[in-house]
Amino acid sequence: MRRIYTILILPALMGYSLTNLAQTSGGKTPISQPLVSHIYTADPSAHVFNGKIYIYPSHDIDAKNVKEDDEGGHFAMRDYHILSMDKIGGPVKDNGVALDLKDIPWAGRQLWAPDATYKNGIYYLYFPAKDKQDIFRIGVATSKSPTGPFKAEPEPIKGSYSIDPTVFQDTDGKAYLYFGGIWGGQLQRWDNNQYNPKGALKKKDEVAYLPSVARLSADMKSFAEPVREVQILDENGKPFREQDNDKRFFEAAWLHQYKGKYYFSYSTGDTHNLCYAIGDNPYGPFTYKGVVLKPVLGWTNHHSIVQVGSKWYLFYHDVQLSGKTHLRNVKVTELTYNPDGTIKTIDAYK
Repeated sequence: MRRIYTILILPALMGYSLTNLAQTSGGKTPISQPLVSHIYTADPSAHVFNGKIYIYPSHDIDAKNVKEDDEGGHFAMRDYHILSMDKIGGPVKDNGVALDLKDIPWAGRQLWAPDATYKNGIYYLYFPAKDKQDIFRIGVATSKSPTGPFKAEPEPIKGSYSIDPTVFQDTDGKAYLYFGGIWGGQLQRWDNNQYNPKGALKKKDEVAYLPSVARLSADMKSFAEPVREVQILDENGKPFREQDNDKRFFEAAWLHQYKGKYYFSYSTGDTHNLCYAIGDNPYGPFTYKGVVLKPVLGWTNHHSIVQVGSKWYLFYHDVQLSGKTHLRNVKVTELTYNPDGTIKTIDAYK
């Protein structure tokens, strides 16, 4: 039986007070507060199903005796908890463990950022995990309920790799899975969809790594085509170089549609921006337009963008509760567009 928790916004966590929160915010005033604080959560993928908001985050844990490194070993997550809320600003429910590492036959460790979608009466949860050979793959699990429990397929999606899967269903019913992340996400170990354990990061003057995409089959559990790169170009139609690390892709892909255009947003990783680019179809190319969210407290920046009613919202995370990069808390704030369709840049702190 799953434990289900109902939490009001910002209850106490292990003795934290508002004074503690202000201190861990570096003296800055956050524009929004953690949605839950009885567990640590990150990488929120938000969706509206049947008029209700569901958030699919990572579940951060304080992994003992795991040293921080560029491979992200200290991000040692072992399960997923799905959050739900009837409206923005209302009570948030933790629906308990939806999927556990021990119940995924092929997985070895590290359940990182997931995403979910709904089709033909089934909810699909897409998640990255290292397999028994310590290579990141992407798996899929299904449920009749948006909150699970989810049952994982016995094998990862054939042809999948790296991290941060996000799924987008277009108006024609076709679904696409985007994924990829460098450094600990291992994207640099893949060349033309072939694994090279000695794959290296790009040099400053080389064209930066790009995220990947593949259209999903009708069963939503396999790829209908070979994986291809997603082109992200500057305003002159040229690809970014690795030295353009305040704009180039690092991880945390997300796709949404607004007024007929496709918005591809992502994290720049070591420069900590959330950026976005706009295109005319799900494959791109996407032209860089600017920053969605400036750097937050903590090393990572990861998000989702979703319409709720007539408004748009950015779900994101920082480390307000803990002050530690690997112990994060999810938040939400309103997102607005300029008349020309560009997004107004958000600063998470006043």
